[in-house]
Amino acid sequence: MTKISAEIIGTMILVFLGNGVVANIILSKTKGHSNNKNGEWITITVGWALAVFMGVIVSAPYSGGHLNPCVTISFAIIGKFSWKLVPFYVFSQLIGAMLGSLFVWFLYKDHFYETQEQKKKLSVFVTIPSIKNLSSNFLSEVLSTFIFIFVSLYLSTEGTIFLEQKKYPIGLGSLSSLSSALVVLGIVLSLGGSTGASLNPARDLGPRIIYSIIPIPDKGESNWDYALIPIFGPIVGCIIASTLYLILSS
Repeated sequence: MTKISAEIIGTMILVFLGNGVVANIILSKTKGHSNNKNGEWITITVGWALAVFMGVIVSAPYSGGHLNPCVTISFAIIGKFSWKLVPFYVFSQLIGAMLGSLFVWFLYKDHFYETQEQKKKLSVFVTIPSIKNLSSNFLSEVLSTFIFIFVSLYLSTEGTIFLEQKKYPIGLGSLSSLSSALVVLGIVLSLGGSTGASLNPARDLGPRIIYSIIPIPDKGESNWDYALIPIFGPIVGCIIASTLYLILSS
């Protein structure tokens, strides 16, 4: 239960802060609202990277700080995580993502009422492609998640050194949280222009569910016809990345 709770809390922090920076930037009459379109992407990407850092650093000592079904599945594929725990972790991440997005709604509720554009309201919760082309969007999610997981698996690799006939593990330790945040920052800045680079099925599905049921005025559709892309694209990407990692490390 400690691991499950850590995944819920960590993912809640991740989505609360990540979707929170989107709300702060694009909703009307917020302190962070700006008409400078060029600066929005940088601010949102940095905010999401910091959200990853804070979510991971809180949960890592207890659950490993996965916060993402793709991370959980990848660790299971390479043998560093039990397949028996995968469904429990994934469900916890989904619950955490739903809670985080619900808190964003509570915090910015007045600003949702002030915002007229339906697309902006939806963008606070989910990823939206810049050009809707399902095959291209799917490929974008596969490739961006492939890079994310492939690099992250090497970040999780630790070695050992011998001093005076004693073995000492070497690795990033608590700095791995910062490294994960920098990986997300780099990937979203470079590869997120097409779909926003979800990288995380729970991060998109959980908030989409919440958006569908909360009473946001004039909110429009929840784009369920697109929802499978940020779910299955990242899963395919993580499977390819972890399989390649196994081949290269064997």
